[in-house]
Amino acid sequence: MGKFHGHAYPGLFLFCNGLYQAIVIFSDSLQSLCPPKKKGRWARLWKISYEGLLKIVAGSLLVVYVNNCIEGGLILMDRELPPRFLYSKEWQHLTMFTLLILNGCVDVMSKNLLPQRCVVLEKGALALSFYELLLLMVSHAKGSSGIELQVHSLLILVVFLLLLVLTVELWAPEMFQLWMMETLLILVLGSWLIQAGFILYRPVSGYPWDDDDMNDLMFVTTFFCWHVMCDALCLFAIYGFSYFWHRCCYPSLKMMGSKEAPYHKSIPEPLCRLLQEIEQPEKEDQAPLLAKSSPRDTA
Repeated sequence: MGKFHGHAYPGLFLFCNGLYQAIVIFSDSLQSLCPPKKKGRWARLWKISYEGLLKIVAGSLLVVYVNNCIEGGLILMDRELPPRFLYSKEWQHLTMFTLLILNGCVDVMSKNLLPQRCVVLEKGALALSFYELLLLMVSHAKGSSGIELQVHSLLILVVFLLLLVLTVELWAPEMFQLWMMETLLILVLGSWLIQAGFILYRPVSGYPWDDDDMNDLMFVTTFFCWHVMCDALCLFAIYGFSYFWHRCCYPSLKMMGSKEAPYHKSIPEPLCRLLQEIEQPEKEDQAPLLAKSSPRDTA
C-alpha cells in the first residue's frame, strides 16, 4: 500500500467527492428557486444516495487493492513463538477504507431506508470516522522522518481541522460557512494526498527528495499552500458558475411571480442574502423602463 497508487487512488476519490459536494451545495440551492418539477417515473432515482453508494464501492475496491498488494493476502500474526503482528501499516489502511464503507452504509440508510432522513446521524458517523482516522494517521506517521514526516504532518493538520468542522456541524448542521469549510478541507485532503504520492514515490524531476536538504523541506510546505489556494479557486469557480447560472435562470423565475418561486427554507442565509442583493439591482434597472412606458399605455 505504501506506493504511488496507494496514495493517488484515495486522494482522487476524496478530491472528486469534494467537487461533488461543492456542486450539490449550490445546485440544491438553485433548484429550490426553480419551479417544482413534475414527479415522473424516474423521480425516485434523484433521491438515491449516490454519494453513499460511491463510498461503498470505492471503499470496497480499495480494500481489495490493499489485500492484493501483499502476496498471500494480509496476515494478522505469524506462526512463530512468541507470535508477532504483521503488516501494521497495511492493516491501518484497511481500517481506514473500512470506515469509508461503513460511512457510505450510514448515508444510504439515512437517505433511502429510514422513514425520514437523519442528518445528525450522517454527520455523527462522518465525525466519528474522522476521529478514528486522526488516531490512525498519528500512529501511521511514527517511524517516518524528513520529507515523509513533513508530508504526513500536513495531512494530519488537514484531518484535524476537518474534524473540528465536523464536530461543530453536529450542533449547527445548516450553517453555510461550515459546509464550505468542510468542502474546501476535503478538496485539500484529496489533492494533497495525490501530491504526496508524487513526492514520495514519483518525483516529477525524476530524482528523490533529499531529507537533509532544508530547501526540499521548505518547498513541501510551499506546495501545500499552493494546493490550498488552488482548491479555494476551484471552489470559487464552482460558486461563480452557480452565480451566472442563477443570472440566466432568474428572468424566467421573475415572470412566474414571487408565489410560484419563493426562496426555499433550506437555502443558507448568506446565499439567500446574496441572491436578494442580485434581485434588487435588477428591479431598480426596470423601474425607469416601466415609468417611460406608462404614459404610452395611458395614451
